Amino acid sequence: MADLMLVRIFFVLLLTASAFFLRPFDLPAIAAGAVGLVFSAAILLFEMRLRQVSLKRLIGAAIGSVLGIVGAFLIALVLSWSLPKTGGTLPFLQLSVLLLMAYVGLLVGANKGDMLNLAALGGLFGGENSQKHSFKILDTSVIIDGRIADIAETGFLDGTLVVPQFVLRELQLVADSADSMKRNRGRRGLDVLQRIQKMATLNVQILEDDFPHIREVDLKLIELAKVYDCKIVTNDFNLNKVAQLHGVEVLNINELANAMKPIVLPGEVMRVFILKEGKEYNQGVAYLDDGTMVVVDNAKRFISKTVEIAVTSVLQTTAGKMIFGRFDDRVHHVYDKPASAPAEREKSHSAASHGAD
Repeated sequence: MADLMLVRIFFVLLLTASAFFLRPFDLPAIAAGAVGLVFSAAILLFEMRLRQVSLKRLIGAAIGSVLGIVGAFLIALVLSWSLPKTGGTLPFLQLSVLLLMAYVGLLVGANKGDMLNLAALGGLFGGENSQKHSFKILDTSVIIDGRIADIAETGFLDGTLVVPQFVLRELQLVADSADSMKRNRGRRGLDVLQRIQKMATLNVQILEDDFPHIREVDLKLIELAKVYDCKIVTNDFNLNKVAQLHGVEVLNINELANAMKPIVLPGEVMRVFILKEGKEYNQGVAYLDDGTMVVVDNAKRFISKTVEIAVTSVLQTTAGKMIFGRFDDRVHHVYDKPASAPAEREKSHSAASHGAD
């Protein structure tokens, strides 16, 4: 980034000095230098905006402009045959047609550029297209959540994980917050990033691209995903919905976690550790290893014991899955100790139950 700034500064100084000494349009030296400075600033602004445009749009815009200029040339020939060449009417019409056709071709080509299949051309274009599709942008919430590091260690994530600079800034603000809870979450997110960067099997890139005209980080993520034609990794429900409305693909960690939960069917027998009393009469509450809540009828008296239950129903909610079961003295057994849950797991169940409450 620093090297790019040096190149830009050198370009501005060179163009300004050239205008100062060459004096275009017979302007005074100072006025010519000012024109060169303004012109170089306009070029830099155009260059920065151009970096945010995908290769497909650039190629589409170039093809559209060329076709527009060719069409303007043909129209100019027809006008030169049908209109008198005296006066300024003919040159004005020819110039107007040229600007109109080039402008329309540029806009139409850029808008339709997304329909181009660059991968079919192979070579440089094919490599560029496949690289874009392998990008996965991480948002702040999924970094703080931490499960992305565990998923990455399993090898299920391929391609390049991208962390935008504006996400890092937001993460740093959270880590520097006066609120101790937010501060701990921010620091945990930074630790997760360091853990991901140390994985030899992953390629993690910090992306400098930003959208100063957009204030919300979620909208910046969506625009960045559009530019690089890639996916967003998140666990934010609202970002997930907004991104889908914009046509951006999302990998939701929560949806993955729900999909990986064990499947149980009504009538199956399972063994659970009754952790606490339920809300309804004579109910007990247990938790599976993945945190799924199990509500058991007729199990209040078996708190702190492991029992066999029959699954009666399974309820899928936006927050996750809930399992309902029933204990029957005539069929099921009671165990004094948890079958597969040591004391540490009981503590984790207790923490999960407090979170559910």
